[in-house]
Amino acid sequence: MSDNAVLEITDATFEADVIERSKAVPVVVDLWAPWCGPCRTLGPIIEKVVDATDGRVVLAKVNVDDNPQVSAAFQVQSIPAVYALKDGKVVDGFIGAQPEPAVRAFVDRLAPAASEADQLAAVGDEQSLRRALELEPDHAGAIVALAELLADRGEGKEALSLLARIPESAETRRVAALARVGDHVAGDDDIEVRLNELLERVKDDDARQQYVDLLELMGPDDPRTADYRKKLASRLY
Repeated sequence: MSDNAVLEITDATFEADVIERSKAVPVVVDLWAPWCGPCRTLGPIIEKVVDATDGRVVLAKVNVDDNPQVSAAFQVQSIPAVYALKDGKVVDGFIGAQPEPAVRAFVDRLAPAASEADQLAAVGDEQSLRRALELEPDHAGAIVALAELLADRGEGKEALSLLARIPESAETRRVAALARVGDHVAGDDDIEVRLNELLERVKDDDARQQYVDLLELMGPDDPRTADYRKKLASRLY
């Protein structure tokens, strides 16, 4: 699945990654749990269908066991529960597993027709991405893709300037961290050494930003991330 088409949502990131994001692109929220059989059936179908929109619709997955505030916001009584948001508001939804044609029809109602900028962004090379942004200066997919290209080659300042055009999301935070950290990230061992060094200075704004950026690049699935976040909190509070 394309990197910027699916978001793993928590109670803490819901406002930025769903409500605010939906003001730029339709967001499908999939409320699920690991123990839910129908969720395991529906999940891959939604991912496949949303992926086919090439970023014109974003999928946000919420584990209801771990995120009770999001569950309460949607008044979830059974799962899987799927909702569509545009401009910060719920505009459609369904409960229970659905066959692929029904899911596709649901997503198609949300997805705007691909524009010339969408098509250029899908090509993905720098020339196409810059042309897409000439046509649509706030095209989120093109901005994130171009910013990542720039960050990878050390042009962090322009990358951060581009990212400032669109609402913050998990993906923009990751690319912004890459832009700020640059090529100073080496292997896993080096990251841990650097984090431990920065931990001694986290009350300094620059050191704290570098620390948080490294955690963003490690990602939420890295088992060390939660541990290092706890260490940061203990030093700050």
